[in-house]
Amino acid sequence: MTAHNNTPRTPPRFSSTFDPATLAEIRRAAATGIYDIRGGGTKRKLPHFDDLLFLGASMSRYPLEGYREKCGTEVTLGTRFAKKPITLKTPVTIAGMSFGALSAQAKEALGRGASTVGTSTTTGDGGMTPEERGQSKTLVYQYLPSRYGMNPVDLRKADAIEIVIGQGAKPGGGGMLLGQKISDRVAAMRTLPKGIDQRSACRHPDWTGPDDLEIKIEELREITDWEKPIYVKVGASRPYYDTALAVKAGADVVVLDGMQGGTAATQDVFIEHVGIPILAAIRPAVQALQDLDMHRKVQLIVSGGIRTGADVAKALALGADAVAIGTAALVALGDNDPQWEDEYQALGSTAGAYDDWHEGRDPAGITTQDPELSKRLDPVKAGRRLANYLSVMTLEAQTIARACGKSHLHNLEPEDLVALTVEAAAMAGVPLAGTTWVPGKTGGY
Repeated sequence: MTAHNNTPRTPPRFSSTFDPATLAEIRRAAATGIYDIRGGGTKRKLPHFDDLLFLGASMSRYPLEGYREKCGTEVTLGTRFAKKPITLKTPVTIAGMSFGALSAQAKEALGRGASTVGTSTTTGDGGMTPEERGQSKTLVYQYLPSRYGMNPVDLRKADAIEIVIGQGAKPGGGGMLLGQKISDRVAAMRTLPKGIDQRSACRHPDWTGPDDLEIKIEELREITDWEKPIYVKVGASRPYYDTALAVKAGADVVVLDGMQGGTAATQDVFIEHVGIPILAAIRPAVQALQDLDMHRKVQLIVSGGIRTGADVAKALALGADAVAIGTAALVALGDNDPQWEDEYQALGSTAGAYDDWHEGRDPAGITTQDPELSKRLDPVKAGRRLANYLSVMTLEAQTIARACGKSHLHNLEPEDLVALTVEAAAMAGVPLAGTTWVPGKTGGY
């Protein structure tokens, strides 16, 4: 670019602080006077499982033959106190997503897909639907601060109970379901007026800390005759102390959700700036369990941006017992599918970036209560796609485990991993690739 007098000029350059997206958000906020609400998880780049690599077997390790030697994948959850712990064929579970946030067809499809491969699904806020219970061989019932749709009858129908203290996308924040998604059925299940915004509390109304939580867990055990495993779910922020306190309160299972985890509708500023990545949360949580001599006795489920069998294997190698997926499961059902591109464009978005789930206008029929849109999703076909995806994730994790010489996914360990960046090495507590150096520890080369 040159000036009119032919003097050379520096080309226009955007600020990294005030980039185009930031400028657009300032203009939107200035024009509307309200904060931005959206669904999904964080979109900023964070240290993640891609920053870790496995050390496959060669001379110093002996690999397993994939076609002849078995590699176990099953996991049992709730072995600490529950009379009836649950055993899953794969350590990949479906995270809690509510009917209300999702259509009834989507909830049914999640149950169908999970049951096909022998894993569990989870209710979410707002109660249990007959479609979900009917199609879910193993169903976890979420017990949230809102208590929407909660009743002892459904508690007893569930196979496990998950007390939700926080989500990775919004640790310290409550839920949100805007009025356009409060249909007659959703309103009846939640005892709410139709069409009125619903905002859930950020904390439980009848207890304030771990001592009270211990009493609540005892109450839930009494209601269910000590049969059901009791999970405690926390958003990743202070994982060491939160895990330790959950164990102290009597949890059978701790669910740890990193900030890459999705949400139905939350303030964008919350999603992007509160919490920590799941990569940074696993090792402190495992350390808490080890310090209490409870590792593998109290099971750890981690979630937040799990996408592939490699992610599953890495989470287990760092000490988790299982993982949970939410956003990836919705994509498998058909969320953000390019076949609906024209309709995404009409909504001001594009396939792969659509996140206005709170508006209830999802063309894929997944994050909506509009009957004309939701009937687009065939629960049988969508459930089959989810089952295929879960099977592939499990096979991928097995492939990696065999390459590391492991006969079970739970035999993977930190020693099998190295990191590509100093940040990932420090967070995961594994050496920087090509060295024996773990940041924060002395020695190494």
